[in-house]
Amino acid sequence: MKFILLTVFISILFYGYPPYAKAVNVSLSVCEYIAADDKKRLRSFLKKNRLKIRKIFSGISCKGKNMLVFAAVSNSKNVGKLIIGKLSKEVIKENLPDITQHSELLAGIAKKRIQ
Repeated sequence: MKFILLTVFISILFYGYPPYAKAVNVSLSVCEYIAADDKKRLRSFLKKNRLKIRKIFSGISCKGKNMLVFAAVSNSKNVGKLIIGKLSKEVIKENLPDITQHSELLAGIAKKRIQ
């Protein structure tokens, strides 16, 4: 019995929380930084957790929208520019109608990126 408890304690100590808990915290933090238009904190958070926008883009949704559209809805210009600069042209082209509907500035930046 002591061995099992010791093993569980050591595994929690070395491996931390389960991956699902970390994923929820990552998505929540990213969405908060986008809503606050805090580019500096978003970049440092991604760097600290060794994440790239291209890799997490398809897995994170904020209030039912992807990160780019959520930035347009939240009027987050600085973070929106960052996301547009990091995503592929195909992904930006797919989301251009939604971006245009919510933010003219980000739509203009996205159109320049596509060309």
